Amino acid sequence: MKQAMNCRSLKLTQKFILLLATTLSAFNTNSYAKISSTTNLSLVDAKIPPNYIYTESNIATPLGNSILAYRTLDDGTLQPLMGSPFMTGGAGFVDPSFSLGPFDSDQNIIVNPTHTLLFAVNSGSNSIAVFHIANDGSLTPVQGSPFYSEGVQPVSLGYEDGILVVVNKHGDPAQNTDKSLPNYTTFRLNDDGTLTHISQSTIEVAAGSSPSQALVHAGLVFGADFLGGMIESFSLDSGYLYQKTPLTLPDSEFAGINAPHVPLGLAVNPIAPVLYVGYPTVSKVGVYSYDMNGNLTFLQTVSNSGKAVCWFKSNATGSRLYTANAGDHSLSVYDTSDPYHPFEIQRLVLNAEGGLYQFALDPSETMLYILEQRDHASIPMGMGNALHVLSIDPSTGKLAEINSDMIQLQLPGDTRPEGMAVF
Repeated sequence: MKQAMNCRSLKLTQKFILLLATTLSAFNTNSYAKISSTTNLSLVDAKIPPNYIYTESNIATPLGNSILAYRTLDDGTLQPLMGSPFMTGGAGFVDPSFSLGPFDSDQNIIVNPTHTLLFAVNSGSNSIAVFHIANDGSLTPVQGSPFYSEGVQPVSLGYEDGILVVVNKHGDPAQNTDKSLPNYTTFRLNDDGTLTHISQSTIEVAAGSSPSQALVHAGLVFGADFLGGMIESFSLDSGYLYQKTPLTLPDSEFAGINAPHVPLGLAVNPIAPVLYVGYPTVSKVGVYSYDMNGNLTFLQTVSNSGKAVCWFKSNATGSRLYTANAGDHSLSVYDTSDPYHPFEIQRLVLNAEGGLYQFALDPSETMLYILEQRDHASIPMGMGNALHVLSIDPSTGKLAEINSDMIQLQLPGDTRPEGMAVF
């Protein structure tokens, strides 16, 4: 056991040293990482390869769930892929009450780093679908897909070094008779794309805590137990999760405000050991540092001018952080050139009826795709589900909506799509 722990510590140390080296390199290059000032060429001028965009229909009928797939044309508009939608072999879920919790999640769809496999949750039938990705972006199910998620209502996926991390939220109202607990668990990815559950890798969390995300980075896993009010952290070694002491949100950040202390939305800075956490009920972004074992330290919060800041993505250089603010149809952009001291430089309100949820940047970081969901009963059925396309200014990182490229998703009236993956 001592030798095994030493090996685990060595691997974590190596990954953490690499992260610190990247941080120092970025700082020494030009004080902090900066966004390129390259001229913003059109797709036609630059001959950029097409992007492939995937979201999940989340249709709740048996075997009704599917992946909606698109590609960019030369003018930047989106076209459905031949064969789309691609059936997942499972079911999505619905929550007619529109309660907080069941739909609050991220990373419902992910792709592996080589863009050869796509993973997606079947939240209503408790399974994970795995697809081979062809050169044209089309999807073919892996033999044996979907695979049991080892819990109820899988909502979030994270991947690193052949290990898939799954969050089972256990918040589907159609499955509330199940007495199991929400959990974080892991699977080994086999060479043929199949998944094998790693025995004794499951860590349960409190009933009703509504875990929302499995953020995997450099041998660590971060999670937000939304309704439980906890930020989780784990080290990940050989597929096994080692849980650290969860953190509650500091009372000082809620002084004089009668609001639940709940975290929602996580992102790491790619050049520094910094974790950003959404405080949606007070419109703040929490800033945390972490050590090589995943132990978190609260540093500060910074304000968000939107409402219900929830979902986060960083650009590749760590100089910009993007947030979706589900309460007022807006996105915010933060300057994170100094990762420890972010500040908001833009808030953009979109032309949307529903709330803004999962989003992703394209590989060139000139485009951002975000999913609008019918998240309130006042929105007529059949409305409020859309895919929005935004451009990113290469010199400032600021956003502009391309209204002509928005796609209204034609889904059953009580359906809310979820998840976003782009490459």
